[in-house]
Amino acid sequence: MPTTRRRDTPPPRTGNSESEVLRGFLDYLRSSVVAKVEDAPEPQVRTAGVPSGTNLLGLLNHLTYVERATFLGERITGWQATFQADAADTVAEVVARYREAVERANEVLDDCTDLGSPLPHRGPHAPSVRWALTHMIEETGRHAGHADILRELIDGTTGR
Repeated sequence: MPTTRRRDTPPPRTGNSESEVLRGFLDYLRSSVVAKVEDAPEPQVRTAGVPSGTNLLGLLNHLTYVERATFLGERITGWQATFQADAADTVAEVVARYREAVERANEVLDDCTDLGSPLPHRGPHAPSVRWALTHMIEETGRHAGHADILRELIDGTTGR
């Protein structure tokens, strides 16, 4: 299996405010995950690469649900099922749904000027915007690492 080495993209240089830094790093990780998935070959993109059943397309499907739950207040039941894309879904469809969830999440964040304020759409016990951004950086970063390994196992592609 030949190795394809992508040029690594360094962490973003964002503005100096806390919000700009947090959002910049989150968008950087979001882009990294999409890059690992969008040009991955079928059927390997949905084939489990490890005994737990984790696969690239399922990771992106899961992150779509996490974005929706965290920033849009959608209630998700059966979290384990979110790790599998529907068999009829194409890579392009899953990527498009993720990008749409990110766009909607960013629209919510654009209206949040105080990181200490509770997220809108989340009810009386909503986490702060700061907590939500930090959680999404952690969640997306964790799964970006998984995606790095899975993509390298599929076709040797490394880098961001």
